[in-house]
Formats: sequence, structure tokens, C-alpha cells
Amino acid sequence: MLVRDRLSRIYFLRRYFDYPIKLNAGTLANLGPLRLLRIGASYAWSMLFPRRTERSLEDFLVNRFGAELYRTFFRDYTEKVWGVPCERIGAEWGRNGSRAFRPRGPAPCAAPALRQRGREAGDQDQPDRTLLYPRLGPGQLWQEVARRVVAGGGEIRFGQRVQGVRCDGARAVSVLTADAAGQAVELPADHVISTMPVADLVAGMRPPAPADVREIAAALPYRDFITVGLLVSRMRANRQARSTQANNMPPDNWIYIQEREVRIGRLQIFNNWSLDLVADPDKVWLGLEYFCLEGDDLWRLEDAAMIDLAAGELEQIGMIDRADVLDGTVIRVPKTYPAYFGAYAEFPRVRAWLDCIENLYPVGRNGMHRYNNQDHSMLTAKLAVEAILGGKVGKSEIWDVNIDDDYHESIDAEA
Repeated sequence: MLVRDRLSRIYFLRRYFDYPIKLNAGTLANLGPLRLLRIGASYAWSMLFPRRTERSLEDFLVNRFGAELYRTFFRDYTEKVWGVPCERIGAEWGRNGSRAFRPRGPAPCAAPALRQRGREAGDQDQPDRTLLYPRLGPGQLWQEVARRVVAGGGEIRFGQRVQGVRCDGARAVSVLTADAAGQAVELPADHVISTMPVADLVAGMRPPAPADVREIAAALPYRDFITVGLLVSRMRANRQARSTQANNMPPDNWIYIQEREVRIGRLQIFNNWSLDLVADPDKVWLGLEYFCLEGDDLWRLEDAAMIDLAAGELEQIGMIDRADVLDGTVIRVPKTYPAYFGAYAEFPRVRAWLDCIENLYPVGRNGMHRYNNQDHSMLTAKLAVEAILGGKVGKSEIWDVNIDDDYHESIDAEA
């Protein structure tokens, strides 16, 4: 595990801004006097005349930051991430996302964030900027978990698709799966911990869930995700990037792309996580993150076309020259981000029904249809295990994770 001091910034107006936004000299210079005047005036107006009812994310943000700052840093990026206008997203997204809402995109692909350095120095108030990151990337963490499970006598069955959960009254008694050859397998279960999407879990319950629960679960919204990996020989020079490298690579782990004319939402620089992720440390390994819907125009693009689009967008906003692109790859991930609009308003009915199955524990981001970061997702799993060991039936403690938490990862990823 490598100790990393995370740096994230916003890229907007071809300039770098602190993330979260800070009222400092750099921000003032980047915004310019006219925009600053509009931001100040609209902020004062929102303090004096707030919107009385916060029904939407737009209401939540305007009440706290003013209309001009909302339009500048929140509206376009949030709509890029979620694919719907902010007035169609519930205010709960702002409250659930962070106690002080930040312009967010998805949660990170890092191992749990720890206040390790602050604790070692006796500083309990140090901000959560220090991460422990697996040397070969987040997957290495779970490879090690798998190794320990098997070493401890556990069994992991790969290549099987969960198709349902069979219940007898208020208890789950088995899990229905199909192996790689399509052969049906029924596994007896004393307890079931589910991380699968709620929509799929409810659809696979045997006997079937009530019709209204099935209808709500099937309509729960998700946002899907594409990462384009680009290997480049160098990045384009930018004085604000604060690069000390010959290849002009900035020091950031993530850069939130808020330029309106491109579809890329966030840029990850893998070199700054671990040099072991890059065969040649003189090259720059970039991850361009796109938020989409499974089956839309981005999702349907052939890999070569998607790589070409990504390279063109980075060139368009002045980060690279297309001629410096050496290689690329594309990864598509469905149901990456549970969303808080549409049928989500009726989600409590789904939760209440699932909670009645006393030995079924939905955990994690998809399992709970909650936009938790990786730390919170792991905590829900830990609490589920503790509930099983302690013979608890209630699950409220699990659902309470990330309701009022001091730690919030600035988005994630993905997970």
C-alpha cells in the first residue's frame, strides 16, 4: 500500500481551480472581476431571499451558493454526470452527497482513505487528503482479499451469474445461480449479503416481490460509465498546471473537467497514484471518464472511435496534442452510479420490503441504491457481518451509513 496525498482540481476556462472551490487569490484571478461581481450579488440575494422549499438539487445549491456560482461550477458538470437537469434531481442528492456540497462526480477507485499521517503526527484535525493506494491499483486490494478468503477455508465461485434468491416466509433459504455453461445451481444459504443492483435483486426474488415493489425497483435510475485509457508521450504545457515534469504532467490525481463543449467529465492521472501502473514512467497514463446511459451514442461507439473522440476532446481543451497519443483502451461499466431521481422517490417502499427478509443484507453502492464511496460501501459490509455474528435482525445501522458522516470522499469512482 502506497501513502498518497490526494490532489484534485477543477479545469474550467482553460484554468485550474482548487477542489473544492476556495475563495483565494487564484480563484479570484481565474474568475475575473465581472464574474466575481455577479457571483457576489447572487450569493447575497440567495442569503436574503432563499427559496423556501428545497425540492430539487438546484434549489439546494442556489440556496447555499447563489444562482451565479451554481451556474458556473455546479449546473453543467452535475448535468454532465447525471444526464438530467438539476431541477429533476432531488434535493436529497445534495444532502446525502456531502454535508457541504461540492461539485462532484463519481467516487474514487482508491483503497480506504485514512488519516494516517495526521494520526502519526498527533493531528486529529488533518483533512482527509491522505490515501493508502494499492501499488498495482484498486483491483490488487480485492485480489488480496480473495487470497485470504481462500486461505481461510472459504470458497469463491467465479463465472456464475446470480439469478435469484429463494425465500421461505421471512427468510432467504437459497441463492439461484447459473454457471458459465448455463447450468442452474441452487446454493443453500444461512445468510445472504447482496451487492447486486436492487433492480436485479428484486426481479429475482422467489416467490416474487409484491407488484408495486417490483415496479419501483425496475424503474430505479442508474448512470453508466466509460473509461478511456490514453497513453501519451507528453501533455501540453500549461503554466497553471504546476508541472515539474519534462512531459508536462500535472501533479493531480483527478481533474474535474467542467468545460462545457466536451463530454469528458473527469480525468485521472495514474502515474500520480503509482508508477508501477505505467511501464515507462516517462510516459503519461490517463483515464478519461465519461458518464452515459447503456445503449446511448457513447456506449455504442466502437473502441477505436471512442479513443479518437477522447483524444480529440483533450486536444480541444488544450491538455494534449493528438499526435502525442501512443495507445488507448476502453472499459465500459453498466449501472455504475445509482441515481436520485425518478422512481428513487419511492425507494423507501422497496427498502421496507427487503428489510422484512431477516437474513438478507443489501450492502454497498448498488446493493443499497445509494451513492456511497468505497469507504462507506466497505463499512456497510462490515456492519452486515457484525449483525450476522451478533444475531441482529434490524438493519437500520447499515442504512444509516453516510447519513451524517464526517468523512466524504470528494468525488468518488467508480468504484
